[in-house]
Amino acid sequence: MRTVIARELLETVLATAAAEPYREVCGLLFGTIDRVVSAAAVGNVAANPADSFEIDPAALFAALRAERAGGLPVIGHYHSHPSGRPEPSPRDAAAAEPGRLWLIVGGGEARLWWSQAGAQFVPVTIEVA
Repeated sequence: MRTVIARELLETVLATAAAEPYREVCGLLFGTIDRVVSAAAVGNVAANPADSFEIDPAALFAALRAERAGGLPVIGHYHSHPSGRPEPSPRDAAAAEPGRLWLIVGGGEARLWWSQAGAQFVPVTIEVA
């Protein structure tokens, strides 16, 4: 599986994570499964944002309402692992909704994953455009 992401968009997500090295940053991804066309940073409302993330429900609901009104589809999200690798953690697996892209940033790099049923993740090749 391959997904195209614009270089500028990917660099923005990496810079956002680097700017907050002691907490997990997060955001929503928009487009299609084979092309991420936009990302929006959202608040992390987790009880302990240093080691977990929770997308602000108000931001998620607003994005889903906009999608239903003809806006860009929400295809997944991104988040950072400040002290870890860009791979799904056990906590990520427990929270995964099947059929979504997960862009995970850690150690100054980003990797993309496709979530499947049974808390499984499949690596996705990022094609930078």
